[in-house]
Amino acid sequence: MTSVIFLGTPNFGSVVLEGLVKDSYDVKAVVTQPDKKVGRKQVVHASEVKQMAQKYDLPVYQPAKLSGSKELDELMEIKPDFIVTAAYGQFLPSKFLASAKIAPVNVHGSLLPKYRGGAPIQYSLLNGDSETGITIMEMVKKMDAGDIFAQKALKIEPEDNSGTLFEKLSILGRDLLLETLPKFLDNTVTRTSQDPDQVVFSPNISKDQEQIKLTMTASQANNLIRALNPDPGAYLMLDGKRFKVWKARVADEKTDLPAGSLVSNKKRFAISFADNSVLDLLEVQPMGRKRMDIKSYVNGQGSHFKVGEKIIDD
Repeated sequence: MTSVIFLGTPNFGSVVLEGLVKDSYDVKAVVTQPDKKVGRKQVVHASEVKQMAQKYDLPVYQPAKLSGSKELDELMEIKPDFIVTAAYGQFLPSKFLASAKIAPVNVHGSLLPKYRGGAPIQYSLLNGDSETGITIMEMVKKMDAGDIFAQKALKIEPEDNSGTLFEKLSILGRDLLLETLPKFLDNTVTRTSQDPDQVVFSPNISKDQEQIKLTMTASQANNLIRALNPDPGAYLMLDGKRFKVWKARVADEKTDLPAGSLVSNKKRFAISFADNSVLDLLEVQPMGRKRMDIKSYVNGQGSHFKVGEKIIDD
């Protein structure tokens, strides 16, 4: 059996991991991020990759930092055929990558060299791209800079958000990986160097990026909402308070109202944005409340605002 050390953390990685197991790869070890406390009650949560590893009784390693850890020493002794990563979230030491007998391989959620970094799926939505995809690539010391072994594109649908794209790309990534690994074994794999002139980076989303700004057009605001759903969520400052928007739609109409004004709260809740554009909010979450559809909001708090009044803070 072909041996693998697998590294990953979110559900994207768990789908790839299960694919390897079901395709009869010998997964010698699974490395994932440490358990973390989540929510108001600070409940300890194991990563989706850890949960998948436990389902198949696979050995799990969870160093806070792999480099210099005792876990790394143990993993170095395994010397698997492949080291495979899928959204692990840490840089890997060069000596560890070199311990793979055949290749260290990464499943990356973009069409490299576009969107190197930790948030490729989010940036494809932020920038209004029409497609994204998966790259199977060689892991090297420099971030996402290795040679490309395989790529496959995926159309981004208007209703897609980060959650739906992660789900679609995890399946595409699993399938493309399982198509590619056997090519190493029969010497038919190809490799293509990345064009450095085409490199685009996608750093992790910052706290500042979570706010929907009035300098945005309705389309840009909608792209941000899609990119940050389901985590961490984009927000407006409405009446001085954070007001999360989970789903919206760009309206066909134009308005002369200043950006941040209420265009309508009759059976809809529409806000003006830059370039006279209008955004219909469809699913929202006022501070301290649960998520709700816009009908529930308009029938309650949303009915107190007046059309034409500026209700969104800069």
